[in-house]
Amino acid sequence: MKIVHFDEDNWIKDHPSGVLYFQHLLKGEPDSPDNFMYVLAKQQDEWSMPRHRHNFEQIRLPLVGDNTTYGRGVVLKEGQVGYFPEGLSYGPQESPMNGMAPGEPLGLTLQFGGSSGYGFMSIEQRRQAREELIAAGGHFDGPFYVRPDGSRQWGLTTIWEHVFGDHLKYSRPRYSHPVVADPKRFNWLPVEGAKGVDHKWLGAFSERAVWVEMVRLQPGASWSSVDPKARRLVTVLAGEGECDCEQIGYMTAVQADAGESLDLVAGSKPLELFLIGLPPVVLPASESDEYDLEEFPAEDREPAGQPA
Repeated sequence: MKIVHFDEDNWIKDHPSGVLYFQHLLKGEPDSPDNFMYVLAKQQDEWSMPRHRHNFEQIRLPLVGDNTTYGRGVVLKEGQVGYFPEGLSYGPQESPMNGMAPGEPLGLTLQFGGSSGYGFMSIEQRRQAREELIAAGGHFDGPFYVRPDGSRQWGLTTIWEHVFGDHLKYSRPRYSHPVVADPKRFNWLPVEGAKGVDHKWLGAFSERAVWVEMVRLQPGASWSSVDPKARRLVTVLAGEGECDCEQIGYMTAVQADAGESLDLVAGSKPLELFLIGLPPVVLPASESDEYDLEEFPAEDREPAGQPA
């Protein structure tokens, strides 16, 4: 069991935009197909990113601020949950301030290895590779790496190849579009065997069956959850209470691994939780040939003169 509390003073600038600051909440095991990084991000100014894709999966929840666009009509508003499958291109990404003060826009992002088994590069590996690539005479220009000869490459691709010494593989997307769920439109349903506890099931994705749900405990209610296979990441969105006899409150993040009992008790107000379940990645007997080596396959490139 890991319990991490929100720390207003613990922010690190870890994004190529230069205006996103992260508070690293929880992380997995480097070089494992199950590796992940769970962060709380705050935005200091407007920012954008060109259309791109990753070889890992993402789940996003904007907590304060909305109208972040991901291209092709995809908008993720405050309180909505977005699932971005591995290998799926999205963007151009635009995130205006909409009159908010610097640091006010806030959101949760989970990045994790997908069903392909390609895994997720740790932030420590990423930071070290950046330093080594800069020391080699190149430099980073936003999300791109510029080599000493002036040639450019998508920065994360360069970093991946530097860390692992091999081409980055993009799993061909299992879904044709990001999935956006609006929790307000889901019903609270009782959790069987747990008086005063309700949940909203938002969905499960891919053959890995990663799932997302909201859980609410009424004042004084208790809930114990054990999953023999899946790791669970829980974040407090509202209220306060106890987890494993430790006080928890707004933005406390809890990691319960497979087989560990997640024991929660609500305080004097309803305890509202955001829960992501991460079953283990099961590798196929042989690697799928459904992958690309290039950043953008021909069918995903925008025609000349057409907007992204």
